[in-house]
Amino acid sequence: MFKYSYDSLVYYGESARQSIERVAKFGYDAIELVGEPDSFDPKEVNQLCKENGIVVSSICSVYTAERDLAHPDPAMREKAMDYVKKVADFAAAVDCPMMIIGPTAVCKTSPLAPREDEHKWGLEGIIKAGEYGAKVGVDLCIEAWNRYETYWLNRLDQAVELCKEVNLPNVGVMGDLFHMCMEEEDISQAIINTGKYLTHIHFADSNRAAPGKGHLDFVPILKALKQIDYKGYIVFEILPASNDPFGTLKAGGGREFFDEYTELSIKTLKAAEAKL
Repeated sequence: MFKYSYDSLVYYGESARQSIERVAKFGYDAIELVGEPDSFDPKEVNQLCKENGIVVSSICSVYTAERDLAHPDPAMREKAMDYVKKVADFAAAVDCPMMIIGPTAVCKTSPLAPREDEHKWGLEGIIKAGEYGAKVGVDLCIEAWNRYETYWLNRLDQAVELCKEVNLPNVGVMGDLFHMCMEEEDISQAIINTGKYLTHIHFADSNRAAPGKGHLDFVPILKALKQIDYKGYIVFEILPASNDPFGTLKAGGGREFFDEYTELSIKTLKAAEAKL
């Protein structure tokens, strides 16, 4: 059986209590928390998880332009590293085994310096982050984003190559079906090819809505995960169809992404799992 988690990123503006109670109510094993440590009280999170019988599966780090490990300015790279360490400390404080990392900022679609320099800086940053993570007992996973969100890692094979350069046992690769729909020739085969390096994965349907609301067939994807003996969580990261999904949520839109889609996501995947 797979383990299921839900990314609280979509639960815009609500308390940790509301989010944790919701995922527990709909039968999830865990919750993925947003990588904004100042927004949480670790003691409260631990107590709420204990009360509701779930755990924190992972931390969804947020790599804004101010958190760019490959930035040409050393002061900016140091600022990004401070953020990564803060997220790792937060993960450790809530007994979370995994945090997401990216070598550069999201929505940075062209380098600010020669690509070889940014590659060197991003690689150095992930190595330092991985070493720090090892000290506090947290693993890291390198995420590949689609071409409209980064110029660098778009496919899992590219993330694997960077992971091999990092060469740390606590640093792996993560996939995200939303990005993979755009970039991979075959999602299931990409998972199989990634093999042991795949340590984390985000699920969404083809339109980034809840599974069951798009056109993805999840059965072969689950078969691929079983084939590689995937041990991590299946985490649903779904968002409204908008260039500014959080603006949509802030304005009161996307209410289906709360109770309705939280329930539909796990029901759809458990039905797919039953077909294996």
